[in-house]
Amino acid sequence: MGAFSKKKILDYVLKRNLFEEYKDLGIQVTSNGIDMSLSKVEAFTTAGRVDFSNEERIISETKEMPFDEAGWVHLPKGTYKITYNEVVSIPTDAIAIARTRSSLLRCGATIETGVWDAGYRGRSSSMLHVANEKGIYLKKDARVLQLVFFDLDNDTESYSGTYQNENVVD
Repeated sequence: MGAFSKKKILDYVLKRNLFEEYKDLGIQVTSNGIDMSLSKVEAFTTAGRVDFSNEERIISETKEMPFDEAGWVHLPKGTYKITYNEVVSIPTDAIAIARTRSSLLRCGATIETGVWDAGYRGRSSSMLHVANEKGIYLKKDARVLQLVFFDLDNDTESYSGTYQNENVVD
């Protein structure tokens, strides 16, 4: 039990569809996890609401930030919603934890995510926080986040929340 090795990740990609719609498996699967790449960036335009039961939950609205002709977007200091290119299918005997890639940290930005639950499948979104006073330039498809997978001691219930199959068209 522990974190997935590169060999196990590749085995799960090939046999269990752990990772789909990736750009380059040889680059994105590392010795410690899988690098997620940037599909789109959105700016928050409204306040959200979060309650205990989710009966009054309202997700903040956003507006897409376009990439220029060369594929770059400049993001001033602030907080953004980002979406990844890849579809991830977490097995029911594992979870994933996401960490900001160190290159992004060295540019003054970080990504926040929740736990990637057992049984979750989707093209996830996360919060990107740009702390750098000068902002940051990001290129479409940049590798920005690393997923690290961990075994659970046995299978568990599959994720059945609102975000199951998010941003996925089958």
